Amino acid sequence: MDWEFTEDAAFLALCDAFRESGESSAIEFLANGEGAFHFQDLAQNAAGEGIDLSESNALDEFQHNVIETMEKLCQE
Repeated sequence: MDWEFTEDAAFLALCDAFRESGESSAIEFLANGEGAFHFQDLAQNAAGEGIDLSESNALDEFQHNVIETMEKLCQE
C-alpha cells in the first residue's frame, strides 16, 4: 500500500476518539458506532487515494493494519 494512512485526518480522528473512549481494545472500539464511523471515513479516504478495498482480503488486511497501528500509537 503506497498511501500512508497514519497521516490522514480520519485516522487521526479515529485515534483521538479511541484514546478518549477509554476502550482498551481497538477491535472492540471499531465494533461500536463511533469507531465504525471513523473507520468508514478512513476507508472512503483510502478509496479516494486509489486503494481498492472492494475485495474482502484487501479490506481485512487494511483493517488489520489500522488496528495494529492504533494499538501501537494510541496506547503508548
